[in-house]
Amino acid sequence: MNSNALLSLKQKKLFLFDIDGTLALGDTLYDGSAELLHHIEAIGGKAYYITNNSTRSGRDYVEKFRRAFHLETTEDQFITSGYMTLRFLRKNYADGRIFVLGTVSFIAELRKNGLHITETADEGADCVVVAYDSELTYEKLIQACKILSTTDVPFYATNPDLCCPIDFGFIPDCGAICNMITDSTGKKPVYLGKPSRTVVDLCLELSGFSHDETLVVGDRLYTDIACGINGKVDTCVLFTGEAKPGDMSDTPYPATFCFENVKELLMHCTEAL
Repeated sequence: MNSNALLSLKQKKLFLFDIDGTLALGDTLYDGSAELLHHIEAIGGKAYYITNNSTRSGRDYVEKFRRAFHLETTEDQFITSGYMTLRFLRKNYADGRIFVLGTVSFIAELRKNGLHITETADEGADCVVVAYDSELTYEKLIQACKILSTTDVPFYATNPDLCCPIDFGFIPDCGAICNMITDSTGKKPVYLGKPSRTVVDLCLELSGFSHDETLVVGDRLYTDIACGINGKVDTCVLFTGEAKPGDMSDTPYPATFCFENVKELLMHCTEAL
């Protein structure tokens, strides 16, 4: 990484952060995260949180940031894969029947927004949607496979993440659930959260900042960094989650910047001023 690349950090005003593995893990905020967020506010910038966690709403995250991190945020700052899925379904399946494999709370959020959600193959479906599901049962997998095997409806999913960080390591995420369904049916999903460039496009539209002023920050190459690359903005990988320094030598998703942690990113952002 040359000095000219590092100097470009002083142009950044719009920061699109992944959360788990990047700014925090569970209820523990990483050292430097709060200071970086305060720095962004001080320079007249904006932070959005682009997470592939579909189990929490923007309101849930506002409450968590206040309770666990002592940080004040607003609902519109959280662009979750669940929210991106909701936007897509309201636009394309407002009058359709949608089979959803997901948590009770995720399904309730979709229904609250006027969508017709089905939970068994016998109810019929115009599409299948799979989300991260901490309440996953084998029966849910059977119902999803039955629809995809016996009909020709589209298959969508919130996010391709294979694993989700937790205090002891990782657990299966939406991508791993989808892989089971794909291996059984031969059908592959279209993912609606990261790495879709739509996530970046929405943040640019909401904030009014330019591509050159934007930086995507994450810990996962095939979702976070790929999302920034697809959205044609600079990216920064932090080695506090899934990605490791050795991964950078042979990846289709090379990050513009690579730092050990968020504190190191903060140091370079403030030094660049």
